[in-house]
Amino acid sequence: MSDTEVPESHPRYQSLLTRHRIETGVEKGITSPQGLIAQGRGEAFDYLLGERTLPSADEAERVAAAHLLRARHPVLSVNGNVAALAPEELIELAGVTDADLEVNLFNRTEERIHTIAEHLREHGAHEVKGTTADERIPGLDHERAKVDADGIYDADVVLVPLEDGDRAHALAEMGKTELVIDLNPLSRSPRSAAVPIVDNVIRALPNITAHARDLTDASAEELDHIVDAFDPDATLQAAERAIRTNDD
Repeated sequence: MSDTEVPESHPRYQSLLTRHRIETGVEKGITSPQGLIAQGRGEAFDYLLGERTLPSADEAERVAAAHLLRARHPVLSVNGNVAALAPEELIELAGVTDADLEVNLFNRTEERIHTIAEHLREHGAHEVKGTTADERIPGLDHERAKVDADGIYDADVVLVPLEDGDRAHALAEMGKTELVIDLNPLSRSPRSAAVPIVDNVIRALPNITAHARDLTDASAEELDHIVDAFDPDATLQAAERAIRTNDD
């Protein structure tokens, strides 16, 4: 089934579309087989959220845009699932916010790293980091510790969609501002984040980009106000309430 074979009138259109993209990602060597399990888990939470962007998530996406715009060195971290689901959306956001793209994988092989980097370039990326891996995130013993010295290691703000909880915690310990996209408000990743975004990545990335465009001419003082007024705990509580009661 291709994207065009799924009619938009189908009640499960977006769900079927994302499943297909993940399946194709596995076939191309972009996504690991474990990514299929992660996708299913996220889909379950999205179903509980009503497959919609909550007002609290939209607010978090605006705050994320403000962080990226005022950052010294913003980086968008890319794993196999995100590369399969939303390559063009990642590249557009990187362009609007002048952020670097860096491939970072738990199930890391040099072949997968280069395959994902090439996949992003095929969709319009000019430069993709992650192949050098000349630094390590302290406190991690697995492959996600490997980062580029002039990428995630140097970044002050990192967008980490569909992130592992231990790396999210380790990045926070390094003093980096983390913007985490995760459909599970109880996961360690959003609970470690300065800005937890409880939303589907295919909705969240375009929303952050739209907010960044709206805020492009905002003053430093306005961006600071947006960031300082944000309450991450309230955002997580709103998402959990929506799951439990279907109430915004």
